[in-house]
Amino acid sequence: MKEIQSDTHGAATQPAALPLADDMQEQMREKLLGLFGTLEEIVPGEKEITERIFSIAQNFLRAKEVTSGVDLKTLHTKFQDSQIPEGSFDIGGYLNYLTDNVIAHSMRTASPRFIGHMTSALPYFVRALATLTAAMNQNTVKMETSKVITSYERQALGMIHRLIYNFPEDFYIEHTQHSESTLGIVVSGGTLANITALWCARNSSLGATIDFAGVEKEGLHAALNYYGYQGAVVIGSRLMHYSFEKAADVLGIGTNNLVKVDVDDHNRIDLAALRRTVETCRAQNKHIIAIVGVAGATDSGSIDPLSEMADIAGEVGTHFHVDAAWCGPILFSEQHKHKLNGIDRADSVTIDGHKQLYLTMGVGMLMLRDPRLAKVIEKQARYIIRKGSFDLGRRSLEGSRPDRALLLHAALSIIGRRGYEFLIDEGIRKTQYLADIVRARPEFELLIEPEINILNYRYIPSRWREKAAHKQLDRTENELINDFNVRLQRLQRQAGDSFVSRTTLNVHSYGDDVPIVALRAVLANPLTTEADIESVIDEQRRIGDRLEAEKG
Repeated sequence: MKEIQSDTHGAATQPAALPLADDMQEQMREKLLGLFGTLEEIVPGEKEITERIFSIAQNFLRAKEVTSGVDLKTLHTKFQDSQIPEGSFDIGGYLNYLTDNVIAHSMRTASPRFIGHMTSALPYFVRALATLTAAMNQNTVKMETSKVITSYERQALGMIHRLIYNFPEDFYIEHTQHSESTLGIVVSGGTLANITALWCARNSSLGATIDFAGVEKEGLHAALNYYGYQGAVVIGSRLMHYSFEKAADVLGIGTNNLVKVDVDDHNRIDLAALRRTVETCRAQNKHIIAIVGVAGATDSGSIDPLSEMADIAGEVGTHFHVDAAWCGPILFSEQHKHKLNGIDRADSVTIDGHKQLYLTMGVGMLMLRDPRLAKVIEKQARYIIRKGSFDLGRRSLEGSRPDRALLLHAALSIIGRRGYEFLIDEGIRKTQYLADIVRARPEFELLIEPEINILNYRYIPSRWREKAAHKQLDRTENELINDFNVRLQRLQRQAGDSFVSRTTLNVHSYGDDVPIVALRAVLANPLTTEADIESVIDEQRRIGDRLEAEKG
């Protein structure tokens, strides 16, 4: 730590900076300008630094283990100092620090044995193009800082729109590059996409009239009063992503008015319960801002009956949004796309590029059936995003943002429809392979039949296996098994050789009021092999055996 002085009140203060001599100022100037150079003769060390970073990245990606075995408490102590360095311009020294203290302990999400979250390996061209986007540093809030990237992004969004809705060619000729049309909005992730979807739904359904300025200007309370409602709700299954709680909060709906409907034996929304909920809300004179369908629940991967939900939304005239952050790319698969029947009837759809489109973090999108819908959230400013301009920031919750659509466009063009179909089909096939292993091994219990490429299962200690096989475990026994699986998952994570996540489910065979801790495997990494899957399961069995032996 640097020496700190105190003022007369005892508060810690930094020492006053001394004026630099002229020669020191010139050295500082040269070093600083060198950091921003663009040619090798201006920055003689840039090539070496770039090559070294590439080497560090390659070593990170080649490692088989998921992470180091260092515990979090130890890591916290490494990053306690909060003082800003004066600036030594020693990039090589900093890379040493980064390699030893950060990269060495990072999660290797590209590891074939990291099968616990919706993050996996990236195509090598995506990694390279991410470097290019950083060098270009385009700001897609306005044309003046993005120019061609704006048209390029709109084209990529047109491709995804066509994948979901598949309107006639004339529609895309008219709207893809029309400044008053918005086929989709690129955002940093599914959370902002879901918030934006409900923002559009709220503003559209409580809009301006001749004698009312609309919810955008008057606020939610005034809008509900004007339209004669006693409140506003958003309805979806209890497996809705937690981002909808954020949306209900920031849009003034309130999380208590996020109405969560029960699910059936397959973790899909109970349609009869949904109809009853809709009827109850209407009888209470509640304004239904949107009905939300889940296409790939985060816990289990389950997909709601979207077509039937679209029918219900249409009957009551409300916005139908589908959160397909995970499952949207299933549309590429001829074998499995029927599982998303009805998604083309959604008013809006969320897709996360950093999931099954295999892009970097920060590439999400909201797709809109009606290219005019986003006008209800449009904003202008005098210096940018002027009325009638092509500026993408006019209809986006975010302002400045990077040109991540370059990665989307590249992936759609290089991997293509057939490539994505192969990746989707392989992930689902490997999930069935894991499910077969779980069924065949008495140490494990399959909790939910997988619909796509997420699997929920658990380890059963030997003394309860017979009862588990006949679904005869009581609440106390399930609680003890829950504790066992929590410890097992933590030990596997701490060891760092492989990884699955865990969640808590309600499994119908044990009663909806009995929470079950599940091991959660996500099979989306193209590098994961059957041998890797078996290795993960074998490690869990060994950890389970050890825990049982310790229990004695």
